[in-house]
Parts: sequence; C-alpha cells; structure tokens
Amino acid sequence: MAEVPPPLAAELTRTGQHHLVDIVRSLPDAAGGRLLRQIEQLDLDLIHRLVERFVHAPEAEHEPGSIGPPDAVPLAVDDDGRALTEQARAEGEAALRAGRVAVVLLAGGQGSRLGFDGPKGDYPFGPVTGRTLFDQHAARIAATRTRYGADLPWYVLTSPANDRETRRIFAAADHFGLEPESIRFVVQGTLPAVDAGTGEILRESPDTLALSPDGHGGLLSALRRSGALDEMAAAGISTFFTFQVDNPLIHVADPVFVGHHLRAGADMSNLAVRKHDPAERVGVIATIGDATGVVEYSDLPDELAAARDDDGSLTLWAGSIATHCIEVAFAWELTEGGTRLPFHRALKKVAHVDADGHRVEPDEPNAVKFETFIFDALPLAGASVTVEVDRAEQFSPIKNATGGDSPDQCRRDCNRLWAKWLRDAGVDVPTDADGEPVDLEIDPRFALDADELRERLPAGFSVDGPTYLGPGDLTA
Repeated sequence: MAEVPPPLAAELTRTGQHHLVDIVRSLPDAAGGRLLRQIEQLDLDLIHRLVERFVHAPEAEHEPGSIGPPDAVPLAVDDDGRALTEQARAEGEAALRAGRVAVVLLAGGQGSRLGFDGPKGDYPFGPVTGRTLFDQHAARIAATRTRYGADLPWYVLTSPANDRETRRIFAAADHFGLEPESIRFVVQGTLPAVDAGTGEILRESPDTLALSPDGHGGLLSALRRSGALDEMAAAGISTFFTFQVDNPLIHVADPVFVGHHLRAGADMSNLAVRKHDPAERVGVIATIGDATGVVEYSDLPDELAAARDDDGSLTLWAGSIATHCIEVAFAWELTEGGTRLPFHRALKKVAHVDADGHRVEPDEPNAVKFETFIFDALPLAGASVTVEVDRAEQFSPIKNATGGDSPDQCRRDCNRLWAKWLRDAGVDVPTDADGEPVDLEIDPRFALDADELRERLPAGFSVDGPTYLGPGDLTA
C-alpha cells in the first residue's frame, strides 16, 4: 500500500482533496505510487482558490462594459494607407534582420474534430502535394529566414496529449529542412478537472488524474516555466509572434504587422479580419470600456453582434484570428509570481472513474475545467494595436470536418489566392464548371507573396492542370 507523506496529506485535507489520500492508500503499491507522483505536481493552493471561486461560490462571468469597434489600422486602400504600410514594413524588416523576433506556434490540439488521429499540425491540407500544416508553416519560416537573413527561432507549444507524437513527426520529417537547434518544443501546462458539485479532483483512470490543458493563455506560463523567455531575452529577442496551427494562410512573422506593433510601442497587438456574418464563430476585438479586449462569440449578445453602421457594415466587425505580437518583457511581467491572467470556468462532460474505480460516462456536464485566455492580457497592456488584414490572404482555418472552416473550404481558399497571384502575373489559370481554379500550390520557399512570384516565374510559364511550384522550380 502506497502512503501519502503526512505534510502532503495535511495539505490535501486543508484544500478539500482528502479523498485522494484514501484513494492512494486503496491502490496497489505501483498504481498508488503513480497517482501520488501526479498529486505531488499539483498547485493545491491554486486549485483550492479556483474551486472556492468557481464551484463552491460560483459567480456569473463579469459582463463587459460598453462595447464598440476597436481603433484599428485599416487595410491600405489609398496613398496614405500604403505609405503607412511601407513604413511599418521597413520597421518590421529591420527587427527581423536584427534577430529581435521569434515565432511561437500554438499546436497543442488534436485532429479529432476532423476525424484525424494525431496532432492537428500533421493534417494534410495541400491541394496538390497533400503537405501538412506543420510543413507549410515550416516552409514559410524557412523562406522568411532566407529573405531577411534572420535566425527567427521557432517555439512549438504542444500539449501533454500530443507532445511526444509532435516531436516524432518533426524528427521523421528531418525537421522539415530546418536546423533542429532552431526549433524548441514547449509543453503546455495542465490543471485537473473537478467534480461540478463537490470540487473534488477527478481521475481519468484508477492511477491517473483527469488533467486538461490550462487554455491558450497558458502559453505565457509555459514559455516562462520552460526557460524560453529567458532564452529569448539572452538572444536579444524582444518580440514574439504567436499564431495557430490550423491556419495555413497566415503570414508568419509578417513584417508589416511586426512593424505596426513596434511603431505603436505596444506590449501586445492583434490581427483582425472583417467578420463575414454576425454569427461567425470568432472572438470579436473591441473597445471595452476604455481598453482593447476580445469578447468571445458566445458571450456577445445577438443584438450587438448584428448591429450595423449606416453603410450596412457590421459595427463590431473585427474578428480575431488569434494571432498576436507580444513583447518578451510584457510576458515576463504577466507571469511574475504566477499568471496575472484571470481564470475562466468551463462546464464539461468528463469521463472518469469513481471512488471504487468504476468507469463513469456522464450524459450531462459533470465537471469544471479551468482555463485562461491569451486575449485577457490585452486590457493589461500599456499599449496595443489592432491591424486589419485581408481574410482572403491570411485567414482560412481548418476547424471542422465539413462546411465552413473545413479542409475543403481551406483548399478552395488557397486555390483562389494562388490563382489570383498567377493571374496578376499574367498567367491564365483554367477553371472548372463552377468557376473554381484547378488545384494549385505555391510553396513559400518559391514565393512568399505575389510580388516575389511575379519576379520568379520563368518566361512562358503556363498552367494546364494541377500545379505545384516549389523550391526545386527556382532558376538562377
């Protein structure tokens, strides 16, 4: 029989988790030891505070104050806008060349909603090659490093559920042609799920706690805990660019965005696209009271979501694409002595084992999970800037198996964008009966943008069917 050390047993009792003492004692030595080692890693004081707040004395989520559109840098549609864009680009390019920027990929999710068994980053999306999301992001990072002569370190945030497999995928792919030492894996933190009635920590199996990721706000704590923030500071990196693994169109470390962030002296900045309808399931970047923040789509009243200006456009137009520039110093400040981000309560169905070790599969939500959101850092920032980007150029996430935000939709969006690049370069692109272009794929290492494509296309280039342009197609 495994024994819980008396000091730990006392702490478990004080924080309302004495049931774990009894469970450890009831298990065979090996199983009890495994469970005990997990318990020893818990921040019991934090869990106790969260249980008291969200289970024993739950309060309604704080209602935001007055909500209005953000003060944003709009798309450049006139000479003044284009001049501002070029000024920002110059500043961002200088920061990249000086090695002051790193990139952080949020890749802790699994592909289960897509019917895919594995890390979402390993999902094949390429219209022609079937390349994966990881491969696409790696190619863009490689091309950006080459263009600016930049180190551009790549931090990959994984979860306990997919960390080992993600590392295996990178190793098997020879790190997608990048130097292994330029990529650093950081594992997201976890918190236990607790019973929604009692606040007691649940178990996934007799000797395993029911743990879940601590939300995308846990990115900052993970970077600090792993030593990544220290590494960045020591390397002279002052800014990191964060993005989601499911969006293959994102311009990783976009110098225009980085430049706007730096010119504003911002602690944290956002990219936004115009929502295509009031019900689109994206957070809304807004002015909340006197600060910039993000309102979850599920928390936005229907009448506010549907409100329109005199020209018919949505008043709250700025959809968040979960892409940010964040200052290293600001991330350090937010994680000093524990996270300053507020926790949120999520009521979920969590399968678990009961005190006797019997499996329980709930029909209704039975547990509370605790998580933080990265956008809750925005109101804490001394300054921030929101930059609008063209959805067609930078946002087509893969979230659902079918319909909107699906792999098929993403491939169509990619084809349309790359067809536009080719047509702008004077190349005729065949279409099908529905007017959709043939399958296309332009590797970022061949061309990062339309201008580079125009410069690099060989004379007389034509498209007769599915076409891939990769680094092997470059001519001297």
